[in-house]
Amino acid sequence: MQEHKILYLKDFLEWSEASMEELIKVVEERETRLRNCYAETIDLGSEDFVKMMLLDASFIIVLPFFILEDLLKASSITRYSPAEEEYSVIKLTYKFFEERRDSLMKTGIVEEINSSEVAHFVDFIIKCQKPSESDKTEKELETINVPSITELHQAGVKFRFKPGKSLIDMKFDRGILEMPLLKIDDDTEILFRNLQAFEQCHCVEDYIANYISTINFLVVTPKDVEILDRNGIIENWIHDYEAVTTLLHNISKENALSADDFIFASLVEDLNAYCRRPWNKWKATLKQEYFHTPWAIISLIAAAILLILTTVQTVCSLIQV
Repeated sequence: MQEHKILYLKDFLEWSEASMEELIKVVEERETRLRNCYAETIDLGSEDFVKMMLLDASFIIVLPFFILEDLLKASSITRYSPAEEEYSVIKLTYKFFEERRDSLMKTGIVEEINSSEVAHFVDFIIKCQKPSESDKTEKELETINVPSITELHQAGVKFRFKPGKSLIDMKFDRGILEMPLLKIDDDTEILFRNLQAFEQCHCVEDYIANYISTINFLVVTPKDVEILDRNGIIENWIHDYEAVTTLLHNISKENALSADDFIFASLVEDLNAYCRRPWNKWKATLKQEYFHTPWAIISLIAAAILLILTTVQTVCSLIQV
């Protein structure tokens, strides 16, 4: 078991930005508090105690699903309901993340995932982002010229929150860009860095990397964040548009983008095509600058009536002469 723990710790350190020395220091600084958590005295020296806590912590972080499933079955825990529905690690894990990161949990995904194929918690979240076969549209990305949210807004694109889907389920149809909820808080960067690192090391598909790249293209300035926040697509718990922009750009720095099988290539092409149509931008400008409030509409109508009356009066004067 000790050898397996060391292997898991090695993987954990590869995904983490912290060095072994930094992790040891964290545990050493909390040694007294950790020992006080146990009812009995732990007969280990400081060095062995720190090593034990660090190995156990890393083992828990990447604890294999199969052992959790076996332990749960052995406990014979059931849900007390008329149907006597049994617990499962998949359902418990889904419920846990749904309460904390509901935007990551695709509706109905539990029935599609085989628990025997799940390695651990990070792998479970990755699998929850996998699109259905009908939604896969990988194709080569011809250009990386992706319009920002502000540019799309100026071209008349409307933004709509798309519930119950994974992060990568973005659709554009008839001038409406549907996007799933993106929750931004103090843990968002850590979460995405873990998903990103695991995907790069262990997955064939790169859906998370594609999503990170696309969001980075779309969100360029705090104004872009404000628009998405206003339309219920970004749930901003840090209450700072500039900080959100910086966070998203930081995540994308280590991101690898493959232009050969970019899953949002069709989406990008459609967005660019929409922005190139002059009529869309003219219509949007007219609406945003002259019809954005009831008073603006009334003022424009009054000005139009005044212009018509002035023209009629001028014509009448000329006829009389």
